[in-house]
Amino acid sequence: MAITIQSPPVSASEALSLLETSSDRTSTGRRNRALIALLWRAGLRPGEALSLTARDIDVDGRRATVADRTVGLDDMAAREAAAWQERRRELGMPDDGPFISTLRGKPLSQAYVRELLPRLAERAGLERRVHAMGLRYACAAEIAGEGIATEIIEAQLGVRPQSSVARYLPTPDDSDVVASMAARPLPPGA
Repeated sequence: MAITIQSPPVSASEALSLLETSSDRTSTGRRNRALIALLWRAGLRPGEALSLTARDIDVDGRRATVADRTVGLDDMAAREAAAWQERRRELGMPDDGPFISTLRGKPLSQAYVRELLPRLAERAGLERRVHAMGLRYACAAEIAGEGIATEIIEAQLGVRPQSSVARYLPTPDDSDVVASMAARPLPPGA
């Protein structure tokens, strides 16, 4: 049985436009770029991205610790996270606070993210609805299309297989997940 990959709610070029709409010079732009990259290129749920602390991000090791799992960061996610991490240091933010935060180090709300993404989409000239879970779904579709093994995708996204056979299937090691995500190609035009 062949796997059918449905088109994601946001294409790679649209997600890239969204990312590039955020400034790489301002602090809020840097933060928003890191958020978009974590949602799109790492496939994090909005609540997961907002619950990360600076200590959860290891850009050199190309990984982030999300609740009970390790997710891999590709070149783009690592680059954007590193730029925001550096800006956080310049602003004097603590490592134990939220990674994606206000400029005073306070947590961002999911409502802010719900308002931010459509605003950036409009600025980027995107006509379709853009939301945080749409970026996660785009990640899932892209990594499936890149031929990454299903068990790696499930581990990256933090989903558990529903079949009764799943308990007999191999569980990927964290290093396999990190290596698979680190090896992802950049989207065209990036």
